[in-house]
Amino acid sequence: MSWSTPVTIRAQVEKAWGSGSLLAARVSGESPFPLEIRLRRPGARDITERFGAVMDWVNALREQSREKRGYGYDLRWLQVNNRVHGSNAIPVAAVIPDEGQALRLIGRQQDAQRFQALADTLLHHHPELRDWVARRPLSVLRHADDWPQLLAVLAWFLANPRPRLYLRQLDISGVDTKFIETRRNLLAELLDVVLPATAIQRDASGVKGFTRRYGLRTEAPQIRFRLLDPALSLQGLRDIAVPPEEFAGLSLPLQHVFITENRINGLAFPDTPASLVIFGLGYGLERLIEIPWLHDTAIWYWGDIDTHGFGILNRLRAGLPHARSLLMDRPTLINHQPLWGQEPKDKRYIGQPTRLTAMEQALLKELRTDRLGERVRLEQERIAFSAVERAVAATESVT
Repeated sequence: MSWSTPVTIRAQVEKAWGSGSLLAARVSGESPFPLEIRLRRPGARDITERFGAVMDWVNALREQSREKRGYGYDLRWLQVNNRVHGSNAIPVAAVIPDEGQALRLIGRQQDAQRFQALADTLLHHHPELRDWVARRPLSVLRHADDWPQLLAVLAWFLANPRPRLYLRQLDISGVDTKFIETRRNLLAELLDVVLPATAIQRDASGVKGFTRRYGLRTEAPQIRFRLLDPALSLQGLRDIAVPPEEFAGLSLPLQHVFITENRINGLAFPDTPASLVIFGLGYGLERLIEIPWLHDTAIWYWGDIDTHGFGILNRLRAGLPHARSLLMDRPTLINHQPLWGQEPKDKRYIGQPTRLTAMEQALLKELRTDRLGERVRLEQERIAFSAVERAVAATESVT
């Protein structure tokens, strides 16, 4: 039997609460009342064959209605005629006449009062948030204890748009860094409404884009490199990580710069005169394009021999067109056949490269068409270290 019950009626009102529509009406003025809930009810056959159960169902609904309890729902009736049992009144809908009845039925009166107090305070400070409050009333309630701090954050950003400070440097009474970090999604929704358009960088979004969107400073990406010539060490330091702007100011007598994705390969890279190796950048290679002195230095890129590796090489040459590939050739691939693996399907490069040499294009075509095997891949770290040493040594004669 799937007939509606007082429990299912309350569940429908709870659903309206969960959607936010009951509270939203307090702000928007668009009332959902009277709220009519159509009942799943007995059919003609049920009345004929199960008349006693039908009357029990009717009585159960009536006992929990406003008629008997003084609050809750009213029943809307329909007179039905039955060939066996004659004419009988059957409830066809439960009607919640107003917000007060709905809130009492589901026990949400205090929650509604608390929401009203919060909404009044919030809109007193920021009337422009009215539409947001109407859309997100349950968020207002869910963060009830946070609103003093949230309002303090909004006031601070209004007074200090795009401050160019680290999050840790914000001096807001009663608010610490962790509070903002753990509520970035909510704060982003609010700041987008209260701040002027000039204070928001619209192309930065999501949790990771929060600092850039509102003009905060972020930790600069680091370029990690090793000086391969002991004579070039900086006060004994050879393995160094610095922000791009500091790397751009590096002034050393370099002839060769090697770039490799794999961190261990960078750490184990053979010593080479007048050279350094950059490693661990992956698809962050674009940050190197703005380093002026790299444009006047021999560049060697060493990536995996797979479609993805050639895709990265093609991207690198968009900014550093003179970059050469290292150990990304057919002989290296064939000589290491026992160590081949398979390139993940979702990592395969599907673009149309325009900056590869004829030999690189030919090898990429073989990899794409699976001419040598299915999704063939030779990872950098599988290449014999002696082969690496020979290839690096050979670059010394190339300018």
